[in-house]
Amino acid sequence: MAELNLILLGPPGSGKGTQGERLQEDLDCPYYATGDILRAAVKEGTEVGRAAKEYMDRGDLVPDEVLIGIISDRLGSGEADHGFILDGFPRTVVQAEALDAELGELGRQLTAVVLIDVDDDEIVNRLSGRRVCQDKGHVYHVEYNPPAEEGICDVDGSELYTRDDDRPEVVRHRLEQYHDKTAPLVDYYKKQGLLNRVEGADDPDRVGEKIRTLVSTLSLEEG
Repeated sequence: MAELNLILLGPPGSGKGTQGERLQEDLDCPYYATGDILRAAVKEGTEVGRAAKEYMDRGDLVPDEVLIGIISDRLGSGEADHGFILDGFPRTVVQAEALDAELGELGRQLTAVVLIDVDDDEIVNRLSGRRVCQDKGHVYHVEYNPPAEEGICDVDGSELYTRDDDRPEVVRHRLEQYHDKTAPLVDYYKKQGLLNRVEGADDPDRVGEKIRTLVSTLSLEEG
């Protein structure tokens, strides 16, 4: 398969993580979620990881230059030579321009940007109905995947709770931030002819099938 360098865009709760992990298995290439690679860089004690840790320990947002440095380390490490999937980066046009510059230095380019499109009301319903177990973090949903006994984890019997960032008012605020930062990014990639919209309100398996069909088409074009 030709090299496929993909970005997953979409609001919180759109299913990017689920679809990114499935694509990782299908394409046999690394899937980089921003939060995961930040934590990994801090754990590994790299120079940019140490810089990120200072901000994270204070509860501050990691600046663009530090985040871009961490992404650059990953893309230049050799593990992503045959392709990659990015989730959570870039989030702004400034970050997108920096990514383009980094890929240019490596003699590479993006293949496509996949926007998993889900409307705000559906996102609020998805996230505000999510419940997580206190012990191992098993995830349920009051409507789509309820536990056998209300409020109790089927696996370990621990109490289920609602994460603070899943409260409806917090979800709405997160969506406002997403739209504010991501709308220009959607336009940026649309102008480059890289943007592909996938309806994400469907069942995750059907959404995954749509994305796999898209990726298969891209593979043929790249080949």
